[in-house]
Amino acid sequence: MSRWFRSEHMEYISLIVNEDAAHDCLADLGKLSAIQFTDLNPDLTPFQRRYVSYVRRCDELERKLRFFGNECDNFGLKLDTAGDIDTFLESSSGSGRAITAGGGDKKGTQLLESLEVELDGYESQLRELNAYSEKLTREYNEKVELQEVLEKARRFFMTDAPRLAVSELSTGRPGSAEGLLAGAHDDEARDMDMRFSSITGVVSTEEKVRFERMIFRATRGNCYVRFAPIKQPITDPETGSLIEKCVFIVFFKSLSIETKLKKICDAFFAHRYSLPDMDDAPAVDRMLTENAQELVDSRTVLLKNQDTRFRLCQMLAQHTERWTWIVLREKAVYHTLNMFKADVSGMLRGEGWVISEHFEDVRMSVNRAHSDMDHSMPNYVDQVPKPWPTPPTHFTTNKFTYGYQEFVNTYGIPRYREANPALFTAATFPFLFGVMYGDIGHGLFLFSAGLYLLWNEEKNDKAKLDEMTAGMHTGRYMMAMMGFFAVYAGFVYNDCFSLGLNLFGSRWVFSSDAPEEGEVAEMTGQFGDGDTVYPFGLDPMWHVAQNELLFFNSFKMKLSVIFGIFQMFAGTCLRGINYIYFGKKLDFICEFIPMVAFASSLFVYMVILIFMKWSINWNSRMLSATCLDPNDAGWGSADYDGEWVACNGGGDGTCTPWGYECQGNDSLEDKCPLDFGGSGDGCQPPNLITSLINIALSPGNVDEPMYYGQAQMQNFLLLIAGISVPVLLLAKPYFLSKQMEANHHSAHDDDEEEEDHGMGEIIIHQAIETIEFVLGMVSNTASYLRLWALSLAHSELATVFWEKAMLSTLNMNWFATFLGYGIFAGTTFGVLLMMDVLECFLHALRLHWVEFQNKFFSADGIRFAPYSFKQILKDASA
Repeated sequence: MSRWFRSEHMEYISLIVNEDAAHDCLADLGKLSAIQFTDLNPDLTPFQRRYVSYVRRCDELERKLRFFGNECDNFGLKLDTAGDIDTFLESSSGSGRAITAGGGDKKGTQLLESLEVELDGYESQLRELNAYSEKLTREYNEKVELQEVLEKARRFFMTDAPRLAVSELSTGRPGSAEGLLAGAHDDEARDMDMRFSSITGVVSTEEKVRFERMIFRATRGNCYVRFAPIKQPITDPETGSLIEKCVFIVFFKSLSIETKLKKICDAFFAHRYSLPDMDDAPAVDRMLTENAQELVDSRTVLLKNQDTRFRLCQMLAQHTERWTWIVLREKAVYHTLNMFKADVSGMLRGEGWVISEHFEDVRMSVNRAHSDMDHSMPNYVDQVPKPWPTPPTHFTTNKFTYGYQEFVNTYGIPRYREANPALFTAATFPFLFGVMYGDIGHGLFLFSAGLYLLWNEEKNDKAKLDEMTAGMHTGRYMMAMMGFFAVYAGFVYNDCFSLGLNLFGSRWVFSSDAPEEGEVAEMTGQFGDGDTVYPFGLDPMWHVAQNELLFFNSFKMKLSVIFGIFQMFAGTCLRGINYIYFGKKLDFICEFIPMVAFASSLFVYMVILIFMKWSINWNSRMLSATCLDPNDAGWGSADYDGEWVACNGGGDGTCTPWGYECQGNDSLEDKCPLDFGGSGDGCQPPNLITSLINIALSPGNVDEPMYYGQAQMQNFLLLIAGISVPVLLLAKPYFLSKQMEANHHSAHDDDEEEEDHGMGEIIIHQAIETIEFVLGMVSNTASYLRLWALSLAHSELATVFWEKAMLSTLNMNWFATFLGYGIFAGTTFGVLLMMDVLECFLHALRLHWVEFQNKFFSADGIRFAPYSFKQILKDASA
């Protein structure tokens, strides 16, 4: 965990390699994932780089591989996985060698040339088959459409208008459908004069209405249109999608209308077909028979083409992902080589940040690549003093810590060697979530979901997951811990689906077996006795008490304040640890110490008062200031911690346990033996909120003290808090101004304006820092009350769902109970197991990002982006 507390040590190195061995060097360095190269050619455009031609070749290979992937998707084929990334990188034996589908151990330029030849052949073959398939599909579609047109037209002419359709034009006005049919009964000469011309074809069903409307408007209604749907969808040769189409036949009697109709058909991409005279039945039958035979032949050839393409895509699906990984690796090598600088002919120089513990591995990789190439020219790898730029930040993580580190990195990258918030977030985030979500039953569901993800960890690591599932897989350990702490907090609250569990036997009992509302329960033993304490969590009797809500509110609110102040104070302490580590003595003395003094004097003191109030035996203190008759049975009770002293019987005949004679009008201050001051004198439990407010509003006035000298102590603490604020505001700028005067003692007058300008910025920055911390401590403490609020909301919602959905239906009948359970299960799953989980997650996220991390976290670091084949391939596979 110490390595996770601060980022890895970084060193800036320079390496000089032989140009012939550069590819092998980078192929080995890409497997280490330990170096981040710096671009030494920032002035050059991407097209002016040394290896731009190789990058272009890799881009072209990527395009071909994407084409193969799309073709496989069209056939519903899934690309075979190339296996585990680590196994793939290890199988690429030696310096960047890879075995292609055609066999052979190749590397570098030879590998690219081999892939180009192989993929070019597959691409040209597949494109030729696709073009032929498109041509065959178009011809097949034309024959299918012609067959449908012939059948639909013949049916129309046989049933509706046996004498309408001929191919010649004659003059005359078109009539209605009834007129056309009625004309069939005239004599033959009249019939010949009244014959109409027709256009038949196929149009998309989606365009049917628009097509008909356009014909009507263009011809002013001087035509007759009939449609008949084609039952089987027709394949689009270009996209491969199925399209619904219908046959149309348009009757008209004008050459100008014919011209318009042809233009309309072309505009709507309607296919027109020429038909024989429908009166010539043998010719129509002959055409139908010939077209049907051609249709069978076309389908046979089309299926053969489709089968050939399918088998080719099956073969490509086996290798496409592996080829893609090889191309991405080679592209990464040449892209990185473009960052190198050729200072000397035949040599390349590169610079970058490397993880210190991997420095020797980098040197060995470079030496091994040169020895494999049998180059006698020496190489060079050594550290270079480079104070700028700031070293990048890198943390070595595992499966458990990765999710929490990304959780912090989403807000901001830690500075180099700064204290890492993720180390503490791994414990506090699921814990605070559990405080808000605390319920045994609901937490078990969440814990089981986390365990399920952990059980399928290896399976999901190798699978290609969608974005949501991948996010849940990344946070699988976080989810399991959230569920665990929700169950733990549920046991503390003794809350399971809003019901209390009597696991260890309640320490409170009723006098009767069937208690009525308003009956008072009694403890099974004396107050303060260990046997009267519930072993773990809260006693289940609190869930049926009339003051249940008041008790739980008080308990959870105080817990929220304690956890919040503890976490914020820990964050402030981490700021001091950072100052010590980086040697910032001035910041430690002038910032950290005043911050700790301010936080301790007010907020840590508040936590101390809470624990004091919990630990004091108020029964004994209040009894010590109570007037009792020495002859009553209550005299000598074990509730009083002190020694019972009987009075002489003066006054009204009663006295306090410590022997004070009561007069009947005595004040609490007179009867209390503690003499702590105030009206309570230490014998009355205080209202902590009032006491804390009076520290600032009424200094020296403590109405209900808990210990002797509380007023003086609070005045002292208030004084410390009051002094720490101006010290925090002014001390650092003052000492910085003295340092600047010492550094610029002999400076010219022109530098005075710059000095004043810099000093003004320092004062403004420090004022912002002071205001943010002082006001932030107050507002952030109030913000932690969301722990109490969300826990209260969760428990009350669970209670409402249980009482309204289940209890109200249990006394009805079985069907009502069954229906009530369905409502209860649905609302519990939708609201408490889904929405409330997200709500508690987001609030816990805010408490860490805002309330905790702003006390010490700069979040302006630079993330280490190593030259890593594994990361490149992982990103490509996502």
